[in-house]
Amino acid sequence: MKTRPWAGHPCFDDSARHTSSRVHLPVAPKCNIQCNFCDRKYDCVNESRPGVSSVVLSPGQALSYLERVTARLDNLSVVGIAGPGDPLANPVETFTTLELVRKRYPQMLLCLATNGLALPEYVDRIADLLVSHVTVTVNAVDPLVGAGIYQWIRDGKRVFRGAEGAELLLKRQLEGIKLLKARGVIVKINFILIPGVNDQSAGDVAKVVADLGADIFNCMAFIPAPGSEFGGRAAPSPAVHEAARAMAAKFLPQMRHCARCRADAVGIIGREMDLQSVNDLQECARLPLNPQDKRPYVAVASMEGVLVNQHLGRAEEFLVFTQADSGFELVESRPAPPAGAGDDRWQQMADTFKDCRAVLVNAVGSKPMDFLKTAGIEVLQMDGLIEQGLEHIYNGAALPGRRAMGSSGCGCRTSAGDESEKSCTSNGCSSGKGGCGGNGMGCL
Repeated sequence: MKTRPWAGHPCFDDSARHTSSRVHLPVAPKCNIQCNFCDRKYDCVNESRPGVSSVVLSPGQALSYLERVTARLDNLSVVGIAGPGDPLANPVETFTTLELVRKRYPQMLLCLATNGLALPEYVDRIADLLVSHVTVTVNAVDPLVGAGIYQWIRDGKRVFRGAEGAELLLKRQLEGIKLLKARGVIVKINFILIPGVNDQSAGDVAKVVADLGADIFNCMAFIPAPGSEFGGRAAPSPAVHEAARAMAAKFLPQMRHCARCRADAVGIIGREMDLQSVNDLQECARLPLNPQDKRPYVAVASMEGVLVNQHLGRAEEFLVFTQADSGFELVESRPAPPAGAGDDRWQQMADTFKDCRAVLVNAVGSKPMDFLKTAGIEVLQMDGLIEQGLEHIYNGAALPGRRAMGSSGCGCRTSAGDESEKSCTSNGCSSGKGGCGGNGMGCL
């Protein structure tokens, strides 16, 4: 068996947390469960909680970002994937990223965090890539308790609710932990402590996972997230938190230095995310999906050449733009492949746009989006002027319209592509104004 690098992970090893940096690569936006305490729709750069990221990167963009981080942080020891959704609900993006990182940085510690629903399916891939540390969030071992925590569990195309869903999730979690330990992977258990729901369950959870070989237990205080089902609940008091830790400590060592990190966290645990890291993250999100590709153009679905106002599949032609010293220039108009060819049409469209880094459309179906994304072409849905969309792609300006994704500053736009937005004040950001800056360590 290959030698594994065990020590030096600041989230597992208390002695390393003041000297070793970590970076989370936000490449996994989708999730396969809905927790009552989680709302991933909105992002403010001042929020510090799991499930929050100002951008979502492609694997290629993530590697470019990591190269910038390693150039600045000589104490970087860990690369992890922790969302903003669940890494194993995004297996292509997650494992492509891990493979790129393992090849480029063979000595780097790799880790990921998961809810565990899909864990048994991917244990071998995790172990084969020498992902040495995995965190599994287990909030209950009683399905009736779990039923009060999860709205739904999606397994493939089936959706489970209530105790049935919680029981399925628990089965997969326990199976996955057992398989990970059989492959020599260090396992940390995250337990989200929710007063009045599972505040008496920490010891039960710790005992069950300890029997499976789990290594360390992290009892995390629930963070009320405005917009979530539990958004109006109070966080646990320090006394309740310590009581839960004491119950769990009978069975497993306790992690006590958790900073409840964002999915795009970087640096020493507990320290502010520096401005250079924020800028690097935003700049890399504006690179082509595969940054090594030479793709100078952007295709636009427009009826009159002013607005982005056509569905990808209904456009008969696309306007192709490039950036110039004076702004943006129209290069040409390209006909769309004829309809009626099924999946071949989307492959033909990917070939048509092979020199384009992105396509701006008013709407798009999931299948053509997947075809274009596989070809390294980003598909952005928006409402507004073509120039505004081009400014977003080339210069990082906010993407207009209801389909805008996360941006720097307190625009609090959707980080998962949802079709709604909230103002800062409705998202719990005390500044209540756009561009409030921030460091990912809590509202100013």
